[in-house]
Amino acid sequence: MFTGIIETVGTVTNIETELGNIHFYIQSTISHELKIDQSVSHNGVCLTVVGIMENTHKVTAIQETLLKSNLGHLKIGGLVNLERCTPTNGRFDGHIVQGHVDQTGTCIAKEEQQGSWVFTFEYETLQQNITVEKGSITVNGISLTVINSKNNQFSVAIIPYTIEHTNLQEVKIGDTVNLEFDIIGKYVSKIMERRDYSK
Repeated sequence: MFTGIIETVGTVTNIETELGNIHFYIQSTISHELKIDQSVSHNGVCLTVVGIMENTHKVTAIQETLLKSNLGHLKIGGLVNLERCTPTNGRFDGHIVQGHVDQTGTCIAKEEQQGSWVFTFEYETLQQNITVEKGSITVNGISLTVINSKNNQFSVAIIPYTIEHTNLQEVKIGDTVNLEFDIIGKYVSKIMERRDYSK
């Protein structure tokens, strides 16, 4: 389990394709501390560390992961948000994040507002995922608060620290991001869906 509080930003140093899988080599300040088989969130996607080389680690994304996330868009030199699993004695500073991306979204607006930024993202509603005003949302693994919730889009306000310490600094209008919706909201949505079918 994760909290959506990004520890550091890694850089993609190499990409290898093997059949339907992609191996990513990520250089970061925490790579040397990782262990084989450890779960680490990469842009909000929980991936298993399969190799460690000094200050670089290797992870593999299978086809299912590539279809549901933006990892297939990564390029050498690109930035990746990294977070290790939450320790049992750690502080819970964000919200409950599973590292299971629900779907991708598209940045449709990015506006600077006197030192902060407001990003607006749009997403397909086929999966019936929802956001609520002041609710939690995970964007590229970052725990954020929704400030403007609509049927198929939402906005988030970003402080300078978050811009400087995550890959939101690279996100432009038209870019694809990973979205994990709030787990409580997903359960409520599923319960309501089943209730409608039972009528």
